[in-house]
Amino acid sequence: MAGESKVPDIDVCICSYRRPEIAETLAALSLQAGSHSGRFRVVVADNTLLGESRELILRAARELQLELHYVHAPADNISVARNACLDAARGRWIAFLDDDETPAPNWLAALLEEVERGRWDAVLGPVIAIYPNGTPRWLSQGDFHSTRPVWINGRIETAYTGNVIFRRNFAEQFELRFRPELGKTGGEDEDFFYRFYDVGGRIGFAPEAVAYEHVDLKRADITWLLRRNFRAGQSHGTRLRHQRRAFANIFLAAAKAGVCTLGAAVNVTNASRRSRYLTRAALHCGVVARLSGIGEIRMY
Repeated sequence: MAGESKVPDIDVCICSYRRPEIAETLAALSLQAGSHSGRFRVVVADNTLLGESRELILRAARELQLELHYVHAPADNISVARNACLDAARGRWIAFLDDDETPAPNWLAALLEEVERGRWDAVLGPVIAIYPNGTPRWLSQGDFHSTRPVWINGRIETAYTGNVIFRRNFAEQFELRFRPELGKTGGEDEDFFYRFYDVGGRIGFAPEAVAYEHVDLKRADITWLLRRNFRAGQSHGTRLRHQRRAFANIFLAAAKAGVCTLGAAVNVTNASRRSRYLTRAALHCGVVARLSGIGEIRMY
């Protein structure tokens, strides 16, 4: 593969599935600045059945002079691709980006600076959405697609793979893997980092480590947002089930869903606020559904 050489400090992992935008992601990685420059390798796991993106990926790596390791991880299952990245990684750190994101030039430098400052086991950066022409005004104004961590009692208890770095030896020590049964429904990254946190992993946040995501217009509507939030609620409901807190929390989640639905009704004339309440209601409904034994909906 392109540029295989010494053991890198960081493996930047990207799972790809029929997105030509990955060429832009690789171009942005080639522009990374800072003292880590030249110390990272890119690992791309192609999740398509026939490896259709192989030539595109390898050609871009050659032209950009990136050290890149290509892995064919067929299954149309994102967990399979993520685990292939874990298997291929050799560096001290593993970072994940999505194949439709472009990191800022200081992305890796900012992640590493926060890792060293806080001595974290994992560090998240924000994913800032870029909305296409034709996006409803209420959606772009409310910035529903950008992603940042959630703090609970001053701690971050889970993470996302759109913009994260973590210690490889920590994940290997506790044999942490992405669950294949979640590879088509979604929520596999949230589940992975919940378990990462539960075994003692400390998760920090680097606000300057920005990755930009171009939003697909097909996802720029209330239906997709409701599905995504319902699915996120199911992920949280699964965690509560494992903690044997289902009975108490099902009523709490149902009450929160009711309050949010009322909030949406009160703000019926304000599309952004109404949608904010509706998406929160969908999240709590997802919790109720999972605590009630309803299986996860399929997002992919």
